[in-house]
Amino acid sequence: MNDVGPDPRSVELERRLGRATAKALATVGVRTVAELLRHFPRRYAEPGRFTLLDGLRLGEHVTVLARVDRTTVRPTRSGGHIVNAVITDGRHELVLTFFTPGGGRGKGLARFFEQRFAPGKVGLFTGTVNRYRGEMQLTHPDAKFFGEDLDDGVSVLDEAARPIPIYPAGAKISSWKIQTAIETILGSTRDEELVEPLPEDVRERHGLLGIGEALRAVHQPMTFDEVEAAQRRFRFEEAFVLQTALVRRRAIAEDWVATPREPHETGLRAAFDARLPFELTAGQRVVGQEIAADLVRTRPMQRLLQGEVGSGKTVVALRAMTQVVDAGGQAALLAPTEVLAAQHARSLEALLGPLAHAGELDAPERATRVVLLTGSQGSAARREALAQVADGTAGIVVGTHALLSESVEFADLGLVVVDEQHRFGVEQRDALRERSERVPHLLVMTATPIPRTVAMTVFGDLAISTLSELPAGRSEVDTHVVPASKEAWVERTWERVAQAARDGGRAYVVCARISGDTPEDDAAPDDDGELAFASPRPPLRAVEDVAAELRAMPRLAGVEVETLHGKMSAADKARAMARFASGEAPVLVATTVVEVGVDVPEATLMVVLDADRFGISQLHQLRGRIGRGTLPGTCLLVSHAPPDTPAAARLEALARTRDGFELAEVDLELRREGDVLGAAQSGARSSLRLLRVTRDVEILTKAREEAERVVAAGAALAEFPDLRRAVAELSPEHEQYLERT
Repeated sequence: MNDVGPDPRSVELERRLGRATAKALATVGVRTVAELLRHFPRRYAEPGRFTLLDGLRLGEHVTVLARVDRTTVRPTRSGGHIVNAVITDGRHELVLTFFTPGGGRGKGLARFFEQRFAPGKVGLFTGTVNRYRGEMQLTHPDAKFFGEDLDDGVSVLDEAARPIPIYPAGAKISSWKIQTAIETILGSTRDEELVEPLPEDVRERHGLLGIGEALRAVHQPMTFDEVEAAQRRFRFEEAFVLQTALVRRRAIAEDWVATPREPHETGLRAAFDARLPFELTAGQRVVGQEIAADLVRTRPMQRLLQGEVGSGKTVVALRAMTQVVDAGGQAALLAPTEVLAAQHARSLEALLGPLAHAGELDAPERATRVVLLTGSQGSAARREALAQVADGTAGIVVGTHALLSESVEFADLGLVVVDEQHRFGVEQRDALRERSERVPHLLVMTATPIPRTVAMTVFGDLAISTLSELPAGRSEVDTHVVPASKEAWVERTWERVAQAARDGGRAYVVCARISGDTPEDDAAPDDDGELAFASPRPPLRAVEDVAAELRAMPRLAGVEVETLHGKMSAADKARAMARFASGEAPVLVATTVVEVGVDVPEATLMVVLDADRFGISQLHQLRGRIGRGTLPGTCLLVSHAPPDTPAAARLEALARTRDGFELAEVDLELRREGDVLGAAQSGARSSLRLLRVTRDVEILTKAREEAERVVAAGAALAEFPDLRRAVAELSPEHEQYLERT
């Protein structure tokens, strides 16, 4: 067993602060000295300005600045006491409740609380908001009063005049204990021991504080001007490190060599264009020209193609693949799931028609072959597919991560198309690059629209093409929010499902779980968790339970209900999709495996249960599965979210518009700090602490310019070891976003 031991910086934190404090800090994600110093205050309380108490939410862990208004003590029937201290912001009140046991010790504790929370005292109070008999309260909160740890009046006045840092804290450690820990570390750390990612000339050009001065100003400010100067420095630093990583990768990519893939006027692409049964949109033509120009260069294409659900990305990608095949190369299309890979293979074969059947009787001269390669194929089918890939017979290869296997040898891999890029890791993409002596061209596709500011921050090393218009003939989709608490509305939802089946349509019913005993982790994390709910939310609906309920409903008598989820075998998934697509089973109860790529034109209705537990982009993707034919679609979002919560706002935005780019901006505004980089998806600490891509566009632009200047001096960053370390220490989740090449 290879035991590398604990992180030495974590050991240092324990040694410098003690085991108990280090353990408590770990509960808020702080395990090293570096993480502690970068655990910035979430806000600053202004002395004399109390926290507004009417904005607190149930379940939220809070730290508030307030004044004690009154304190009462009353006995309980068990012989103990209840102490209620009422704090106020001058207009609203919050109850602090303490319970003491019976006997002399309990009486002593009651007197202690009564004296400590004497009327008129001002301080910070921290705890988790709960409700008792209709009143919001904190039970057994921790408190810190001004001047209680100070001896002389001058220090008290000084403390009362300074901004008060309020840190992201938790039940195990309060804001002021975090503050004390940071002050301890800062007091024993010299500036030269700190990592300074910003080169001196960069700081001077932009008037930025040095690292030591900035840390003291952000954690121990004397004025709000100091806070502002420190935050400006750290926002710039974050932007600069991000942009350096992106510019560095682009510089490294300049040395890659690709085989140019010249188009042929009478080749496969021309034949494919001639048989298209529809006119390309203006956007498809423009993007097609951009990609075609990239493919003839000796530097590998690194392009992101983003487009609305149904905007025709597949056709654009297939035209690029045919250009590569014309030039003697092969194209690989990676999909995140076997269901989607099989769907893509069928779609490409249908679009190509006879052009996909090279070697068969009456096949056109310029035809090629489309081969599907997945992990669940039988040995005979897999051997045949591998042979066709190795000898070049298969011009287009479609598959999942199985394409990355050592056993897959391409004759001449010229283009890699990755669908729904966010589902693949960096190592997997690098493995594909290594499948060829020269680096293949890369086209990344996503149906999740990316706000401009995020594109500049996260995809700064990719050329970006956008398809924003939908092909002619696409149907409208109406979206409505169905409150789960309104039984009549829910009953009407199931009636709509039955009606769709009777009318010859298809209906999706999407659940966040497979069965009642699977973890509630299939849904995307929401913005508000349990905070806005007076009581725990009902458990997430599960595919197997909902399918059983629908089969038992009289209104669905005679209607076949099929299920689809990620734990089914590839054969069972294919069978379920075939039954649904044919109409044999017109109702499909599924998890989000139907989120992308599944194309059933007859599908006109989608019901999403527990919709408040999904993110905007995921719901937008799901909605894109309906209205793909000539009939209009309806999407019903069944929600438990109370009004005026982030979850409710998400659903209202979805009901209001189908514009994915508008929804992406709404999503960005609603998310918590740092989620734009995906860190919240795994519960990891975000790499974005102070930078906001919606607000700090000017900082990002200036940081980009500085990053280009630094990288121009050498992509290895040899002259800037602290900057190189900062780039290397970006979180893995962040790296997966950064390395979208």
